Amino acid sequence: MQLAERAGTEREAEGAWYALYTRHQHEKVVARLLAGKGFEVFLPLYTTAHRWRDRTRQLALPLFPGYVFLRTQLERRAHVVTTPGVHHFVPSAERPIAISQPEIEAVRQLTAKSPRVEPHPFLKRGDWVRIKRGPLAGLEGNLTRWKGAFKLVLGVELLQQSVAVEVEVADVEGARSPLSSRTARNLC
Repeated sequence: MQLAERAGTEREAEGAWYALYTRHQHEKVVARLLAGKGFEVFLPLYTTAHRWRDRTRQLALPLFPGYVFLRTQLERRAHVVTTPGVHHFVPSAERPIAISQPEIEAVRQLTAKSPRVEPHPFLKRGDWVRIKRGPLAGLEGNLTRWKGAFKLVLGVELLQQSVAVEVEVADVEGARSPLSSRTARNLC
């Protein structure tokens, strides 16, 4: 599911995609206001069930909480940042940084074709992770990828040996590496 708005028939053909950082829980309002100003806006959403004491309801929530994607020319930056709910463009070295068209299209395709898309903490190969559910819950190790599958690599430092087990990336979460705390102790 996604929210992609365009004002009228005018589509900004020129310009690059940028990420905007918004006020907490103001993504939909920002998207609607910017579309009203004539910008091409992309707000990817996912559907999830939220439970309260007396009911359960399906909600459409931002896939990237706190962010809205916008196609524009930087010359129009003042029109964007004066929009209520917009904090700033996501910068690199204090300048707004463009997001590649293939990345935006990949997110569009994913949200359009997969009903089970949901946010997940950013993990990359080599990160120290902990298994959060299942029979291996609590185990920690390095996340790696081998032959198209994610593996949790557990090492026995004394033996200089490791073992690997295939895991679902949705079942792992980032964890603090024991090596980082050892390194910190050695530096003190």
